Order: sequence, then C-alpha cells, then structure tokens
Amino acid sequence: MILGFGILYLGQYTDSLIEGELELMRSEARFYSAALSEGSVRPVFQVSPIPFEDPLGTEAIKPSLARGMVMRLGAMSNSRVKLFSVDGSVLADSYKLNGPGSAVQIEPLKNKTRSTINESFSRSAISFLDLIPTQTKLQDYPRTVADDIEKFPNSQLAMQGYINAAAWKDENKKFVLTAAAPVQRVKQVLGIITLTKDGTKLENKINQIRLDVFRVFLGSLGVTVMLSIYLAEVIGNPLKRLAIAAESVRIGKNRDTEIPDMSNRGDEIGELSIVLKDMTHALRERMDAVDRFAADVSHELKNPLSSIRSAVETVERVKDEEKRKKLMGIIHHDVQRLDRLITDISSASRLDAELSRDKLVPVNVTDLLSELVSLQKDQMNLAEKKNKIDIIFEHSAPVIVRGNAERLNQVFTNLITNAISFSSNKSTIEVFIESGENEEIICVKDQGIGIPENKLEAVFERFYTERPDHENYGNHSGLGLSISKQIIDSHNGRIWAENSHDDKGNINGAIFYVALHSA
Repeated sequence: MILGFGILYLGQYTDSLIEGELELMRSEARFYSAALSEGSVRPVFQVSPIPFEDPLGTEAIKPSLARGMVMRLGAMSNSRVKLFSVDGSVLADSYKLNGPGSAVQIEPLKNKTRSTINESFSRSAISFLDLIPTQTKLQDYPRTVADDIEKFPNSQLAMQGYINAAAWKDENKKFVLTAAAPVQRVKQVLGIITLTKDGTKLENKINQIRLDVFRVFLGSLGVTVMLSIYLAEVIGNPLKRLAIAAESVRIGKNRDTEIPDMSNRGDEIGELSIVLKDMTHALRERMDAVDRFAADVSHELKNPLSSIRSAVETVERVKDEEKRKKLMGIIHHDVQRLDRLITDISSASRLDAELSRDKLVPVNVTDLLSELVSLQKDQMNLAEKKNKIDIIFEHSAPVIVRGNAERLNQVFTNLITNAISFSSNKSTIEVFIESGENEEIICVKDQGIGIPENKLEAVFERFYTERPDHENYGNHSGLGLSISKQIIDSHNGRIWAENSHDDKGNINGAIFYVALHSA
C-alpha cells in the first residue's frame, strides 16, 4: 500500500518538478533573448531602389557579436544555446568554437565514479520501478528536426513571438528539456534562440524520491514480514497447538489428551488455554459421571430383577397357596420398585438438560416455604398422622433469592419429606432462614436418628438409601438428595448436611442447609 500510494504521489511530484524546470528555462530563454536583442542587433543600411534617395535603414543580428554572447551565456548555464536566423541558418552555438578554418565541437564531460553497493542497489531499484507505469507521459524528442525551425514545435512558436518550453523523452528514455524565445526589436522577429538541457539532474531528483519511497516500502515490508513471523510464533503456533489438542479431545481416542497450559502468557491465548483446559476437565468429569450413572443404574435395576426372577422360578414349584400369595406379593413389590426406579432415573437423566434451560428470577422463599409447610401438614392430617409430627416455620420478613421457584420447591419438598420419614412420633421439624453475606441459608432440622459422621457427604450420592427401620425397603430410589444437589449447584448455591447434638454431645437429629444468592 505504501508503494502504491507513493507511486500516485510521485506522478504529481514529477509533474511539479518538470513544470518548475520548464519555468526556469522559459526565464533563461527570456533573459537570453533580451540580452541578444540589445547586444547583437545592429543597424544595416541598404541602397534604395529609387535613384537619388537616401539608403534604407534596417536592423539585423550581427553574427560576430552574437557568437561571443552565446558562448558566454552558454557558460552561465547547463543548457546548450543556439541562435538561428529567420531563414533557419545557425548563427551561433554554445557547443561550437569557431577557429581558423573550421569549428570545434564541445562535448560535456561525464563524471565517472566507482560503483558502490548503494549505487548498485539504486540502479536495480530504478530498473524495477521503471517497470511500474507512471502518470507522467512525455513525447519522444524529435532530434532529427531539432535544428529545423519550421518543424521543431518550440521554434515554430518562437517564430510567432512566443516564449515556450517543453519536456521530452529521448531514445534512451532520458529527460530532455528544450525552450525557445524570439530575438526581436519592436515586435520584429530577427531570429530565435533555443535552449536544450540534459534532464539528468531532474531525473536524479525524481529517482531519489522514488528510491526513498521504495526504501520505505522495503522497510515496511521487512517489518511486516518480521511481525508476521513473530505473530505466527507467538499467536499462530500456540493457537494451532490448542486446535490440535481440542481436535484430539473431540475425536476421543485418547482420554489422557491434555490441553497445553499457556496460563503464564497472561494474554487472551493464555485465557483461552485455561478455559479449554477447564472445559476439557468438566467434559471428562461429565463423561465419568455418565459412566458411573450407567453402572449405578445397572446395579440398582439388577437387584429387583434378580428378586423377581427368583420369585417367579420359585412360585412355579410351590403348591402351598399361602406361600404362592407371599411370593406374588414380593413380585408385585419389586415391580413397583422397578417402576419407581425407572421413573426417578428418567427424571435424573433429563435434569441436566432441563436445568440448562431454566432462567433464574427473584423468588420469595418465605412464601414458598410457608405454602410447602402448610401442604405437608395437610397431607399428614389426611393420612391420620395428626399431632404425631409437628412442622414449624416462622419467618414474617420476605426473603428474596435468585432461582427457579419450581426447582426450589422440589428441593425443599424432598428435604422436608426426608425429615418426616426420619422423625419419630411427637417430634418437631424446624424450618428457618438465616441471612448471610450476600446469601440466604434455608435450614431444615429434624429430631431423628441423625446421619453417620462418615456419611455426611455420601448422602448426596446417587442411590444412597440408608433408611430408618420403620420404612419399607424399596420405597425410595436414593436419588432425591442427589437431584437436590444438582438443582442447587445449577443455582450456583451450596447444600450440605450436619448433625445436631444435645448438651451431652449426643446426636439428636440432622440439619440440612441450602445457601442461595440473595436477589
């Protein structure tokens, strides 16, 4: 782009340089013609064709005076000065010395300098730049008619009394500058003076600016190439390594594929490597969880299926009607257990996808818990368990958290029903809210047997079913607390369990805590 814009600029720059040189040559031609008009024009008397009349007086250029003046004027400049009479003959030439017998041709000396590396580079660069077309278009120099005042354009205009100048290109594609001016007295053209200048200096100026632009272009190109190499090394190659590692993870042929650790870079690529690493770790954890879930499901389904198969095989051989009824009861119970397991497993498998679509909005936990506690009391009354277990919830001030009301209702329902199932008759379940820093903690406390100290975290694992003695085996799938933990995790909250103790340090119940962000 720099070279392209430079070439566009060079066209205007070249035109301005040429115009400046031509204006200088017009000024020189005007000065030289004025000097010759005053210094070399003399009166000439001719015999009158009418007898006894005085001789006729006229003015003309005196060649002897003109030659000396042309030589001196030519020495003042780098131009070749020629003086022509109106009939086209050459009266004086600054490049010719008129000696005895003949004229001597003068040739300007050419400077011969030893070629240097810089000059070699300059010549090569100019040769390359000459291949690029420019805006400046010059006509070919008509060398064969340069001395013909009737055919040479500058001379034609000078014969009409106009001072003019022009730029040309010779056969070697070099600049040639010419100018012409009339030598006249009182509007009478007595001759014309022409100036011819080698455009080497002008060409050198133009080439110099072209070289400067080309050097800037090469410098910019070099910087661009070095920056490209640097960026490829610093950005391109690390991104390629990350892409290869990500592709290996996608293909999944090697679970041990590691994302390159570039966290020490401290830039966006370092952040990208950290995110990809965390994403890969989360993906592997999810895959491992799916594997464990499949293994757990297989294990949990095998138990009732084995029981059903054993009962079916036995019932065919038993003739006693009472024993057959007992075996059929076992089959019926295990079928119900299978149905419950399949339903809960189906809900658990869909939970992740459903939670990803849920939107968190402000939820009034006070109203939600009040309605839930009231509903549980009504259900216990309908089940004729009145006055056996009491549920207490007292919190008048509204507490607002960010969450999904339906999902939170599922969590608190599970915690309260679990507390009811572990509570003994005439015991109390307390539901209360504690306010923390930027979070609200909902607590469900029962007066049951508590939780073994080594199982406080295990209770949130799938299919954990350590139930009290008064509950029938198989009535619970062991997925309730696991699902609750998934829901709370999707709310960016926390859920954990602790045991409550009496004054003597004995366990007198369990407390489940749910911490949610305040809205």
